Amino acid sequence: MPTDLDAVRTYLLQLQDSICAALEREDGDGHFQEDTWTRTDGGGGGRSRVMSAGNVFEKAGVGFSHVTGASLPASATATRPELAGKSFQALGVSLVLHPLNPYVPTVHLNVRFFIAGEGADAVWWFGGGFDLTPYYGFTADCIHWHRTARAACEPFGADLHPRFKKWCDDYFFLKHRQEARGIGGLFFDDFNALGFARSFALMRSVGDAFLPAYLPIVQQRKATPYSQRERDFQLYRRGRYVEFNLVWDRGTHFGLQSGGRTESILMSLPPLVAWHYNWQPTLGTPEAQLMAEFLKPRNWADV
Repeated sequence: MPTDLDAVRTYLLQLQDSICAALEREDGDGHFQEDTWTRTDGGGGGRSRVMSAGNVFEKAGVGFSHVTGASLPASATATRPELAGKSFQALGVSLVLHPLNPYVPTVHLNVRFFIAGEGADAVWWFGGGFDLTPYYGFTADCIHWHRTARAACEPFGADLHPRFKKWCDDYFFLKHRQEARGIGGLFFDDFNALGFARSFALMRSVGDAFLPAYLPIVQQRKATPYSQRERDFQLYRRGRYVEFNLVWDRGTHFGLQSGGRTESILMSLPPLVAWHYNWQPTLGTPEAQLMAEFLKPRNWADV
């Protein structure tokens, strides 16, 4: 086991603190309620923080967890079958923010660290990333988001950002709909190629880049006037977010399969959502533009 496990835990707790403080300042009215919990099926626990009915954020969930278990669940060994049956520790911070204004995108961040096995045979890796789910597309927002993501990766190798961006585009894709969830960002998993110190530094760089990537977009869009039409479209597209999290997301599956705390795992779901049978946007509208232009993979950082 790496001797810096405590350093990883300390960083993740500080990241949760700094993000929650910044979001409360940005919201101006809402406050996070903290719920600490202990895992009953296995070991470990965490602290979940949720803001509801804020001025900017209709629902915001920012969770830290550090769980242990005697055997990795199937979701964690799907790509690493040789680890089946091994004990594990998993630490991470995960957040999903659902703003009230439809012109402010929903956003997701996760950074995590895994150890499987014990002693000299232990295997460890980092994972994480962030992705943006706008309801109305703005080129300037997409460029800023992806350039900030690229800058977070650049100190660790020129090849990482293209790899992690494509991984994100491929991962956050609803196969049953043949639709992207949003405009992507970064995603990586099973990463230890740089050794512990540099791989940990990469994870920190991604975590630290979240607020600079997201808050300028919030500040630019949060006062945009909107009508019931935009609100209805936001609730409809949130349905796609729910479908992805429940059907495809490995993090959700890991939490449920490992006996995690259901309330904390599902705090990523929006407070209000809508489904409409076979709905199609009217050609030439901003809603159609989002789906036809912005939800297609594109090298925004190079625009």
